Amino acid sequence: MDLEQRLNQQFADHMETVSEAATRLAAPIARASVMMVESLLQGGKILSCGNGGAASASQHFVAKMVNRYERERPGLPAIALNSGGSTMTSVADELSYSQVFAKQLGALGQPGDVLLAISATGQSENIVLAVEAAIERQMNIVALTGCDGGRLTAKLREHDVEIRVPADNIARIQEVQLLAIHCLCDLIDTQLLGG
Repeated sequence: MDLEQRLNQQFADHMETVSEAATRLAAPIARASVMMVESLLQGGKILSCGNGGAASASQHFVAKMVNRYERERPGLPAIALNSGGSTMTSVADELSYSQVFAKQLGALGQPGDVLLAISATGQSENIVLAVEAAIERQMNIVALTGCDGGRLTAKLREHDVEIRVPADNIARIQEVQLLAIHCLCDLIDTQLLGG
């Protein structure tokens, strides 16, 4: 096995996925950013969740909102539901792991808030139940998915936004999801602070 050839193929696959995503995802990313800004301007907040790599992406997005992306600005209200270990393990122990995000949304979500639900496959039970809980709380939803969108896509309403990475490879999906998160951060700052 030629390691450099394998590495070059990884980069080529990444670039192909990013190129395809650029044309398909521009409109939904822009719509999602507008939805988030409207919520923030009306006193709402963004709640995010994910598992594994998506949990890291969820926390990364929140860090950029609360602190800053590329420009100094006041912090924006955002919470990563997967960052509270005590809360998550309490819910998982007493209810089930499938309820770790839905239970928190029941306590923290308000009408007009936005849920950023991140799942490469759209099949994670706890993310699907989080979307159901957000709908019950009259929240708006931005779903960051891949593959065919899975069960998560089926839960979305017409006004919700799905940003579906056009790939089936989990690594490629996660790479583009991080780029989409950075694009969201940039568009949010641009709308709030100007170009």
